[in-house]
Amino acid sequence: MDVRFIDTTFRDGAQSLWASSMRTGMIEAVAEDVGRAGFAVVEVPVGAVYFKKFVRDLKEDPWDMARMVAKKLPRAVKSCMAGGNLNPLGEPTPRAIAHLFYECVAANKALDRAQTFANTYGQMEFEFPWTIPMFRRLGMQVAIGLSYTISPRHTDEYYAQKTRAILEFKPDAIYFEDQGGLLTLDRARTLIPAIVGNANGVPVELHAHCSTGLAPLVYLEALQMGIQTLHTAIPPLAEGPSQPSIFNIARNARLLGHTTTIDEKALQPVVERLTEIAREEGLPIGAPLEYDCAQYIHHVPGGVISNLRHQLAGLRMEHRLEEVLEESVQVRKDLGYPIMVTPHSQFMVTQSAINVATGERYKHVIDELILFAQGVYGEDSGYTWMDQNLKDRLLSMQRASELGARSPRDVPMKEIREKLGGPGVSDEEFLLRFMMKGGKEVEAMHAAGPPRQYLNASQPLPTLLRELSKHKSVRYIHVRRGSDSLLIQNRASA
Repeated sequence: MDVRFIDTTFRDGAQSLWASSMRTGMIEAVAEDVGRAGFAVVEVPVGAVYFKKFVRDLKEDPWDMARMVAKKLPRAVKSCMAGGNLNPLGEPTPRAIAHLFYECVAANKALDRAQTFANTYGQMEFEFPWTIPMFRRLGMQVAIGLSYTISPRHTDEYYAQKTRAILEFKPDAIYFEDQGGLLTLDRARTLIPAIVGNANGVPVELHAHCSTGLAPLVYLEALQMGIQTLHTAIPPLAEGPSQPSIFNIARNARLLGHTTTIDEKALQPVVERLTEIAREEGLPIGAPLEYDCAQYIHHVPGGVISNLRHQLAGLRMEHRLEEVLEESVQVRKDLGYPIMVTPHSQFMVTQSAINVATGERYKHVIDELILFAQGVYGEDSGYTWMDQNLKDRLLSMQRASELGARSPRDVPMKEIREKLGGPGVSDEEFLLRFMMKGGKEVEAMHAAGPPRQYLNASQPLPTLLRELSKHKSVRYIHVRRGSDSLLIQNRASA
């Protein structure tokens, strides 16, 4: 069997290990080599949540990044998480804005495939009837995902039924995501056949994280059960909380008698360059993790734990991390076992931290729990099964009547534009201002100037000039080749 691979390095690998801090120049430095390596699909950070990261933290224009990706990966199928809400952790997005965003993405030829979940926060109920046709109209493939978790209600039959329901939307692929790294060999041997057997011939992909160290073994087991497409990452952005390494999985797949089309030699310069960048920037280098039984108790993804630890430290509560994780187990049970994935994982650990800090469960509650009880996140989120006493308590609060059942107001595009700069603002600029809730952070991004380039040995002269310019003692640089001469003054030495 020929095994196909989807590369997650630029998107989920960077999200899992580098907190989505992979800059435009970092991607540009290796993108062409990745595009030539034979991946069936390459994930890229061309999604609204990543755009906000580029603007707010990296101070880089994400539209320029999207155009670079299109230029450097012209033949690759480029994919990213996509949905109707451009801010899963905030207010719902008016449909007209979502349509405009994906039209701009498509116009830049930056995305060929939309990945969206079927069982996390109401997409099948609220979004799929209009987002799937939108993606199709824009010429994109559609991959619909099922998110894995462990609970009394997430049985093999649950996933079989969800797989059958997905078929109504005629996806090009179904991908099974184990975001917590919780899938064991024993569970895979019953669950994966249930999904593949109900997919009616639609290709099934497996996307897992290495949080418990089991994902590489589960991948090899999945190959024996009919899955031909695996999501992997390139070191140093593989392993740890990221996906398995392409080198490890490809090598072991061949030892089991499978064939691959991956050119691993073409990827060696990528490994070397990204490792060099990681060391230069002080970024983590992925490595296998020890097995941690606690992951099967609290189910909180590694990225959420790292952010929680940082936030608790700011409150001088870092020493209570284990208490918060323990409390999250009860909160999840009370809420009907929602899957620990964005945005539910963030809601649950936030409420758990409040419970621990106040010493009383649900003395103060976040708005998102009230919205959860109102059914805003869909039936499958868990609100149908949540503790009825807690549900009644949340719905009887005065804040519940103030929030109402949250849904996007059908605001005319003209009205939104007028608040964010008027008709003279380009569509791309307007969308950034909408996502950032105004122009302040967008202006700061523009003021930061062009993104840094991460040059390599194939560009020796620019690299030499950049390095020499760091030294104030170097007053000028004079380069001569035959009759050609170049003189550059170092203004920093003046």
